[in-house]
Amino acid sequence: MLKVDVVSAFPDMLTVPLGQSIVGRAQKAGVLKLAVTNPRDFTDDKHHTLDDRPYGGGPGMLMKAEPLYRAIKKLRKKNSVVILTSPRGQTFSQTLAKKLAKKKHLIFVCGHYEGIDERVYPEMDLEVSLGDFILTGGELAAAVMIDAITRLVPGTFKKEDVTVSESFEEGLLEAPQYTRPEVWRGKKVPQILLSGHHKQMQEWKHEQALKLTKKYRPDLLTTSQAKKAATKKAVKKVAKKATKKKTK
Repeated sequence: MLKVDVVSAFPDMLTVPLGQSIVGRAQKAGVLKLAVTNPRDFTDDKHHTLDDRPYGGGPGMLMKAEPLYRAIKKLRKKNSVVILTSPRGQTFSQTLAKKLAKKKHLIFVCGHYEGIDERVYPEMDLEVSLGDFILTGGELAAAVMIDAITRLVPGTFKKEDVTVSESFEEGLLEAPQYTRPEVWRGKKVPQILLSGHHKQMQEWKHEQALKLTKKYRPDLLTTSQAKKAATKKAVKKVAKKATKKKTK
């Protein structure tokens, strides 16, 4: 089971979308345990003030350090990973989603307004961004990441191989897919997919995945090829060392 806590001043932005579809079912099945903590509960004034004006001037308001600090301290356990949704963080990816899906406890901290007080940053283990754009707050970013991570937690899907052949799994986009009817508005399903020949179908899918990646995301193909080249180089290096030892 994966336990996910989210620190957010706007709980409904998370509980509503994450209560639907696959993630909602994962919670009902006990695969995912999701809870949202409101940092307003950790304020001391009667108005539960969460933000204030930034020192040095500037537009907007900043989230105060103390409520966030207290919320994190209450939630953090020995095996926790505290993640801040932040535009200065590393870009979220399928690779990172896989790593986080293996953890036992994740704590997402959602900034809002113009951001958070710099002094609370040391409490974060990881800063992650969805990309080079700005959202109103970190809630939607956290929801997207939680969705992507939950899909990879064992038990989320009845068939564990569902996520194996998806886009980005091998550095490629996923091959085109088709369902019934066999002919739709004059467009037919490729004959190879009706052949029942497993090996030929896999070869066709790989070929199509390459074509799509070259067309839409050539950057992925370059990265994938670079990784494969690096791996081959490392293998050759090890083999060369082993050969030298034998000849001594």
